[in-house]
Amino acid sequence: MTGRLYGIGVGPGDPELMTLKAHRLIARAPVVAYPAPDSGESFARAIAAGAISPGAEEIPIVIPMRTARFPAQEIYDAAASRIETHLAAGRDVVVLCEGDPFFYGSFMYLHARLAGRFPVEIVPGVSSPSACTAAAARPLCARNEALTILPAPLPDTELRARLARTDAAIVIKLGRHLPRLRRLLDELGLSARTLYVRHASLPQQEVLALADAPEIAPYFSMLLIPGSDPHAT
Repeated sequence: MTGRLYGIGVGPGDPELMTLKAHRLIARAPVVAYPAPDSGESFARAIAAGAISPGAEEIPIVIPMRTARFPAQEIYDAAASRIETHLAAGRDVVVLCEGDPFFYGSFMYLHARLAGRFPVEIVPGVSSPSACTAAAARPLCARNEALTILPAPLPDTELRARLARTDAAIVIKLGRHLPRLRRLLDELGLSARTLYVRHASLPQQEVLALADAPEIAPYFSMLLIPGSDPHAT
């Protein structure tokens, strides 16, 4: 009998936002894998640290945190190979995922390599947009409004066109793109209603008007562009 692969969302940062199911599966897992930077600790592991069994074997999947291209395929190939060895030996493997496994999560690359050959279960987690809207205490959409989630590295022309077609938006992967986005949102007349949120659910959480946001945003940050205010109707 082969082991089962679990892609487990551990939420946006606050360990109390992990689901009961996630906690249970992590606590009993003989093998725990997680993404890790090439320097510093793994954020996903830090969230779930209190649930990981002291006897569990750990597999850090080291992913360089830099803008230059890196051999991503080789990294996921190697990680999948290590995980496959455990699954083939009948050991369950839990893969920790920040937020939700299938919302821009690296687990999707392991899933593509291992699903079909081994049983897989996905455990959804609280996503970063949910955490950010909760931190801002501002609804994004009401009634039939449409929401669009946009990666900041998209070209200006693409961002402009998509923002023009939606009622509300979330912009992720800000980083060095924030000054460019600020200019674009000014042009579109959206700056006044845009909120900047960083490190949602963590002690250093911060919610600011776009005008008060820093020039360069940390990795765990996003912009919220709400639709209509339900209190105004």
